Amino acid sequence: MKRIALFLATNVAILVVLSIVLQLFGVEQILDEQGVDLNYRSLLIFAAVFGMGGSFISLALSKWMAKRMTGAQVISEPRTQTEMWLVETVNRLADGAGIGRPEVAIFDSASPNAFATGARRDKALVAVSTGLLANMNHHEVEAVVGHEVSHVANGDMITLTLIQGVVNTFVIFFSRIIGHTVDRVVFRTERGYGPAYFITTILAQVVLGILASTIVMAFSRRREFRADAGGARLSGRENMIGALEALKRGTPEPLPEQMQAFGISSGGKQGFARFFMSHPPLDERIDALRRMEVS
Repeated sequence: MKRIALFLATNVAILVVLSIVLQLFGVEQILDEQGVDLNYRSLLIFAAVFGMGGSFISLALSKWMAKRMTGAQVISEPRTQTEMWLVETVNRLADGAGIGRPEVAIFDSASPNAFATGARRDKALVAVSTGLLANMNHHEVEAVVGHEVSHVANGDMITLTLIQGVVNTFVIFFSRIIGHTVDRVVFRTERGYGPAYFITTILAQVVLGILASTIVMAFSRRREFRADAGGARLSGRENMIGALEALKRGTPEPLPEQMQAFGISSGGKQGFARFFMSHPPLDERIDALRRMEVS
């Protein structure tokens, strides 16, 4: 319940901020002065502010939200040998990847998992679950950390935000064009908005949003292969394969929905649902690592 309330409150705050930005731009409606035709300039600004703006605000808040959604506790002063080893490992791999040392955190979950997030490569957050530390050996945990550090080094959070922002912008833009066209051509509304505009816009936004999500998920799956390869280079290919094999043996318990694309594993799906997977199947990732040339 706390996670849902936090998510809703954050999104309401984002909508309020973006509405203020639109007013500052003077974009208060997307019809022309006569209330007949679309003002495409205003519509594009409207779509870009909500599409790109919403994505970048979410990115800016990503570390804060991740800590609260997962209950991750940042290790400011290591209290145990395990915490000391984890911090030292993250720092060493970050140095090897050429990025700033991230914050290191642990979150309570029986399932082996980890994630990385943050708006900047030199100010990221890397978190691992208690289940990961309990069910994997040090070599496997190091490989998982190398995978997450590679995400940061590759700039995956920024790139994913850009792609999400662009597709959001197009979804908002074209759904309103479709709604306007149906309202004018089919239902013969001459001025302003008719009920058909709002109904059609909502339906078009849902359909276009579903199609657009397949593009975002395709990129997310591709970046997992790159992060696996990065983890293999940082910690050893066999260690990375061993970590993925260990994930196959773990009990599936996905991260909160808003965090799943940032985790090491999000479970497997079959058939058409594969288009909406943020991660490739573990077997495919293991096969890709085995085919990878060792440098």
